[in-house]
Amino acid sequence: QVQLVESGGGLVQAGGSLRLSCAASGRTASDYALGWFRQAPGKEREFVAAMSRSGPFTLYADSVKGRFAISRDNDKYTVFLQMNSVKPEDTAVYYCTARAGLTSRNVYDYKYWGQGTQVTVSS
Repeated sequence: QVQLVESGGGLVQAGGSLRLSCAASGRTASDYALGWFRQAPGKEREFVAAMSRSGPFTLYADSVKGRFAISRDNDKYTVFLQMNSVKPEDTAVYYCTARAGLTSRNVYDYKYWGQGTQVTVSS
């Protein structure tokens, strides 16, 4: 069992930056691939980024590639999402997730989820 708690969401202006954090507890976080998904009102949850158990293999959605960066600190059982050059369309609830396997873009491949943190980008 893995518990995930996100933090760092908030209101940011378009073009600005925000850094999300996700603290993992329970079984050793380094055993899991970690990722971020997001869900805007009225839309399905969509993949944002993921990182392999020990890194440095990463996956990104085309919509955030070059603007967002995922990283992890296995010593502190934490994964980060650095969001740069944010756009109004990045507004969503961002969820941290984990799976005991390879990285994946598929929401159904992930077993453990955090409660989500709201990110709002103003134009």
